[in-house]
Amino acid sequence: MPSWDDGVKMTEMTHNGAPVDDPLDDTTAPDLSAGEWEREGRAGLRRVAGLSTELSDITEVEYRKLRLERVVLVGVWTEGTAAQSEASLAELGRLAETAGSEVLEGVIQRRHRPDPATYIGSGKVRELADIVRATGSDTVIADGELSPGQLRQLEDKLSVKVIDRTALILDIFAQHARSREGKAQVELAQLQYLIPRLRGWGESLSRQAGGRAGGAGGGVGLRGPGETKLETDRRRISKRASKLRKEIAAMDTIRETKRSRRLANAVPSVAIVGYTNAGKSSLLNAITGAGVLVEDELFATLDPTTRRTETPDGRAFTLTDTVGFVRHLPHQLVDAFRSTLEETAHADLLLHVVDGSDPAPEEQVNAVREVLGDVASHQGEPLPPELLVINKADAADELALARLRTLLPGALVGSAATGEGIGDLVDELASRVPRPAAQIDALVPYTRGELVSRVHAEGQVLTEDHIEGGTRLTARVHPDLAAALSEFAANGSVA
Repeated sequence: MPSWDDGVKMTEMTHNGAPVDDPLDDTTAPDLSAGEWEREGRAGLRRVAGLSTELSDITEVEYRKLRLERVVLVGVWTEGTAAQSEASLAELGRLAETAGSEVLEGVIQRRHRPDPATYIGSGKVRELADIVRATGSDTVIADGELSPGQLRQLEDKLSVKVIDRTALILDIFAQHARSREGKAQVELAQLQYLIPRLRGWGESLSRQAGGRAGGAGGGVGLRGPGETKLETDRRRISKRASKLRKEIAAMDTIRETKRSRRLANAVPSVAIVGYTNAGKSSLLNAITGAGVLVEDELFATLDPTTRRTETPDGRAFTLTDTVGFVRHLPHQLVDAFRSTLEETAHADLLLHVVDGSDPAPEEQVNAVREVLGDVASHQGEPLPPELLVINKADAADELALARLRTLLPGALVGSAATGEGIGDLVDELASRVPRPAAQIDALVPYTRGELVSRVHAEGQVLTEDHIEGGTRLTARVHPDLAAALSEFAANGSVA
């Protein structure tokens, strides 16, 4: 998918962006995997060119789905370098494209801090309004989280829909969620974002009547219980959010049960984490052949995918593909997806994937570690060991890779697309995945073949001989299986 990387010029409030056409890939394969089917489904619901969503009634903005089309991006540069500010706005452009938009312009305002009333200042709002009219855009997206007051002021002055980075990310999550748990988590995050931003204009959302029949309340039949529609909406949203929290808690119980079963079977787990679009799903496919959705867009994966695989020496472990992270990930999403993110805290190893072709990969690493640290502190447990993998080496130049090797010592370098370095990665995983604790030397009768099968499935077989009395095994297994094999131990040999 083409990226919007070169539409921002760092002069104060200038605009020199170029429109980017929506990608429409209609290619199909005769034998589609599950991921390819999902990709086809997403491509079939792309925006239809030529339609307009310009608001006729600004009061409806909270109740309408985000149907982004022709958008102008606006950001405030308060800290860091100009390159970092441009990179942030370029990432916002890629997010907008992922949501189905055509980015027309990108503007940045240099300020010590965002204006508390209008985000960019009243004078710059007038310049932004001229840009909106000149380009014919119907949506403005702010590179930050707008307060309810800033949102209202900008919509009033620009007369088009205005959303912020948080609303945009929530919209992408809503589009991509597939599982029941994922949809519930996204809806909860949207409701948490919406509650403080509900508002009304004049009498359009009022049901308070009071006074006599001919008074301002409207007379007989229009006098209500004294509760505004705004208050009713807040109450209904809070009730729905409470119900969703209970549903997610129940789903978390199921997740905990599955996790406990894996722990009881002593199956080690590896969680793949990283910045969005770093190539986590591609890496999962390269290692396990899982066939999950792979797409060159942000937040293509929301629902965790777990696949069982084996090390070269036959030890089983699980690989879990998790949701990607991004700079300034909305706290509503972190809270709603906490049960899913906690999968990383319970893993035996974190496989941290870094996009080697990104201009500032170290910032991606810091953003991921910040979110993981927040999850770990909430759990009260330390993070598992981390194995860094620099992906997309085929798209990065040698100088950038040399710099990354210096910044991230010990990191492996490879490419899921070409297969470069995958063998080294599998070997490194095999060396870091925990080995079964107990070593046994047992002669298992042929009548107890299920125990031999369990040793192969759950442990590490060192030697195996089929002799007259049964199967002679030397293996490393977890304590529960070692106890089951203890009666067949040769010379009582269970270490």
